Amino acid sequence: MKETIGKYGIWNGGGLRGEDPSLRGERAEAAAELEDLGFGAIWLGGSSSAANAAPLLDATSRIVVGTSIQSIWDHEAEAASASFTDLNAAHSGRFVLGLGVSHAKLAEQYRRPYSALVAYLDVLDKAGVPADGRVLAALGPRTIELARDRAAGSIPYLITADQTARSRELLGEGPLLAPELKVVLESDPARARALARDCLAVYLGLPNYTNNFLRNGFTEDDLKDGGSDRLVDAVFAWGTDDRIRTRIDEFIEAGADHVALQIVDGGPRYELPREGWRRLASLLG
Repeated sequence: MKETIGKYGIWNGGGLRGEDPSLRGERAEAAAELEDLGFGAIWLGGSSSAANAAPLLDATSRIVVGTSIQSIWDHEAEAASASFTDLNAAHSGRFVLGLGVSHAKLAEQYRRPYSALVAYLDVLDKAGVPADGRVLAALGPRTIELARDRAAGSIPYLITADQTARSRELLGEGPLLAPELKVVLESDPARARALARDCLAVYLGLPNYTNNFLRNGFTEDDLKDGGSDRLVDAVFAWGTDDRIRTRIDEFIEAGADHVALQIVDGGPRYELPREGWRRLASLLG
């Protein structure tokens, strides 16, 4: 998988996974452009599924499309297995099943998430879904080790370069490590951090993320008032093109095989930030 997806992909939580039939053509055109721009993967945010990935795969020929993530609470494992098999048969193995446990605030049935994830993987195994076709959104040590032992690797969301390095140590050299990184194409510090904090606000209300920050060296003060500059600067890349490229490189140097880049521009969630994607492709060379 590492060779197939390359170093850089696009993470999008709105437009590309949308289901409005009137925008189907625009989504297909955008996916084809991302392939032409040289990105190796499209990662669909929210509790996305094979159904969201299928139209993008139909519109492209090489780029990989993955869920980032499919919540184990929203999609039965048996159905996920069947859709995985069907979609990869139709598209030469270009679909990656990214799985995660979501959050207690977002899933009423949220109980014993680690055990539930293990049980979900057991069902996938019985259905013949190969470990190298699935990845886990792993933040804590136990789930990172599960991603190492029961999947192709880890696709952590909202982590720092330092945690990327620690994740690599737990995973070892073989498994995929593909963190998401938010990018603000803005060089004015006040404007860039304001956009970042607008985006970060929802995540600061989710204990899975805040506990992970605390576990990785941040303090309660860093979580106040929309996030400290230290926190914002650690989980966002912003500034000039050169500075953004340097921040992305920090994740690669820390052990990431691939970085899933999310444009943060303050626009509507379901708007496709195509100009931002073009600028990213340009600065990545």
